[in-house]
Amino acid sequence: MSKKVTTTTTSHTSESLFGKTNYIWMLAGIAVIALGLLLMAGGRSADPTVFEQKEVYSTTRITIAPILIIAGLALEVVAIFKKPTS
Repeated sequence: MSKKVTTTTTSHTSESLFGKTNYIWMLAGIAVIALGLLLMAGGRSADPTVFEQKEVYSTTRITIAPILIIAGLALEVVAIFKKPTS
């Protein structure tokens, strides 16, 4: 008794997980996060030994920068879950 051996070949197509638009959205999200971090860092103080309450607790550092960081993270989530267009 001889056994018949059959071989089958399957071709694997490698499709990219993300499309071009996904990468554009990801780069936009990274840019918004970076902008938020730069705004949160602020500028240099004129005299580093003096505590300036207006500079540390400014609207830009306390409100706008965290909103931009969260918006950038939301853009990243959108970029990941967005279906790539072919």
